[in-house]
Amino acid sequence: MTPTRLHNPIAAENFLLHSDAARALYHDYAADMPIIDYHCHLPPAQIAGDERFANLTDIWLRGDHYKWRAMRANGIAEDGITGSASDRQKHRNWAATLPYTMRNPLYHWSHLELDRYFGVDELLGPDNADRVYDQCTELLQGPEFSVRSLIERMDVKVICTTDDPVDSLEHHRSIQANPFSCRVVPGFRPDKSILIAAAGYNDYIDKLAEAADRDITDYDDLLEALRNRMEYFHGLGCRISDHGLNELFDVGYTDGEVRTIFASARAGRGLSETEARKFQTALLVELCKEYDRLGWTQQFHLGALRNNNDRILRNLGADAGVDSIGDFSQARGLSRLLNTLDNSDQLAQTVVYNLNPADNEVMATMVGNFNDGSMAGKMQYGSAWWFLDQLDGMEKQINALSNMGLLSRFVGMLTDSRSFLSFPRHEYFRRLLCDMFGSDIERGLLPDDRPFIGGLIQDICYNNAKKYFNFPS
Repeated sequence: MTPTRLHNPIAAENFLLHSDAARALYHDYAADMPIIDYHCHLPPAQIAGDERFANLTDIWLRGDHYKWRAMRANGIAEDGITGSASDRQKHRNWAATLPYTMRNPLYHWSHLELDRYFGVDELLGPDNADRVYDQCTELLQGPEFSVRSLIERMDVKVICTTDDPVDSLEHHRSIQANPFSCRVVPGFRPDKSILIAAAGYNDYIDKLAEAADRDITDYDDLLEALRNRMEYFHGLGCRISDHGLNELFDVGYTDGEVRTIFASARAGRGLSETEARKFQTALLVELCKEYDRLGWTQQFHLGALRNNNDRILRNLGADAGVDSIGDFSQARGLSRLLNTLDNSDQLAQTVVYNLNPADNEVMATMVGNFNDGSMAGKMQYGSAWWFLDQLDGMEKQINALSNMGLLSRFVGMLTDSRSFLSFPRHEYFRRLLCDMFGSDIERGLLPDDRPFIGGLIQDICYNNAKKYFNFPS
């Protein structure tokens, strides 16, 4: 197999654009729009330090569990993925795997990253692995490949990271003291405070108490500590929260029950599943009320079944490529949460994402129940997430949103990534979006009004998010 001798369609100017209308919409309207990446897992420390990377493996493979998962499926031993093998050998293993990822989004993503950042417009495979490694590694030594330079090259205006309430945010403080063209703000992810039945819960609450500089002995203390941390985050520009929960629960509870449940947990007593669900539901409601008070947007990423492989979890920890789609019931719990908040007029701007594609229409219709006319697109059906972040998944998400709501008010794409080379995923989304609109024009389903439709596309790519999230300037 000699993939490097073949034409690389991913590097082509009109990749994914199958009609004249699609090409015009992309090149004239979408291509040059800036990026707001409102949910990702980029490490703030590397942005603060404007770090550089030792070699291609360091920036491209280290921490990328998508690629790890593919290499395992291709028969690569763990030592050659995350173990003691040299960085060059790990790259060779990825280069040997990449040709076999055809029709997996990694095939497109990886070649987009090589071309857009390094100018490598050939297909990567075993026969050119060392040459590409050396070429990219040499480029990485220059100042134009520092973390901040990579962000600026993609014209990223805002990055919203994902941060735990106990985080000091010292790196965000450093970035703000030494700013550059991209605004970097924290995102508040308090799931560890909610998951009361998880191992190590009391140890985590002790860390939260230390961060908030107050004792946490009862439920009121917990709420006050979390409010304290929200105010701290808000002062550093946070305007968004995020929850990565399996599901939301349709359970009733009383205030007294919740206080007793928390006291039992702090005393080290075991909880029933029903008790844990009541607590999780109650605390989430209180957090959401605070998000509304602060004028934040709340995000719910629902439906992942995480850490399925105990062996890999023990050896590598979480986020190692052994998560999957879960088959949780979502509608009733989500309805209860949103309705509870709406009834007290404390429902913040909301973005809901699903991982199980069976829930596409459930989510698209559920958020539509709670728009209140106070603003366009207050309730958002979020972009295709994780395993759905590929052509088929994105197309289905766009179609569900189009059929059940207003695609024109959509806040668009995000990377949800730990890699500084992932921003071409916005381009991938934009090309698909333009191709879908272009196809409708060519088929006579939409008028050939390119200025108006081009404006809608620019809104979806950037303008809607800029208006929606209210990040500080």
